Amino acid sequence: MGDRSRLAQMIERAGNVVVFTGAGISTESGIPDFRSPGGVWSKMSPIYFQEFVASEEKRREAWTRTFSGRAGWTGRAPNAGHYAVARLVAQGKCSAVITQNVDDLHRASGVPPEKIIELHGNATYATCLECGLRHELEALKGPFLERGEVPACRHCGGIVKTATISFGQAMPEEPMERAQAATLSCDLFLVLGSSLVVYPAAGFPIMAKRNGARLAIVNREPTEQDPLADLVLHDEIGPAMSEVVKVA
Repeated sequence: MGDRSRLAQMIERAGNVVVFTGAGISTESGIPDFRSPGGVWSKMSPIYFQEFVASEEKRREAWTRTFSGRAGWTGRAPNAGHYAVARLVAQGKCSAVITQNVDDLHRASGVPPEKIIELHGNATYATCLECGLRHELEALKGPFLERGEVPACRHCGGIVKTATISFGQAMPEEPMERAQAATLSCDLFLVLGSSLVVYPAAGFPIMAKRNGARLAIVNREPTEQDPLADLVLHDEIGPAMSEVVKVA
């Protein structure tokens, strides 16, 4: 039996699958893996959260990057891997999709928002750091590009930032708690396209395995957690998952 067939069998036998996705699922949509050589952070230095909060100049630089699209995180379409995950959710097989990605492609592929747990936030909108009010990027773009207005909250005047988790910023408590609860409830934890080196997120597969779940990893490159897994596929995610869940 081939590895794809073994994965299909594991999913078929599972009662509750939790899917965990990293940059590798989105590179197949043309979104760069920002940590790899040649990725975003090798081309421009990250702006740390503390710098963003303390310096208007850094905020201006961050918003210039956002509206230039240099990071390449938005404006792409879901690929076969995303649609395969959405199909698993629609079939009732998958109870939660935990993602390290900020590109919103799981929602775009049809996964209900309440099933998606975004550990590192979302790059498609902004929030006020003071009151939490959501701001749409399109509403902020014109004043910034035309008049140089650094976004401020329309409600309280606080600092507004894209809803991503920056370097140096605390991980959001609610998504982390939801991810832990989902991890401890599953009997199959399926990793798709994560190198599993960024903690605390990378701790969830270990947590699932220690709790008695089976662990499957689909990633083009080996990961440090491969020895823990019940099944490892060094494979392209879109083609592999399309075959596994029979996406037309």
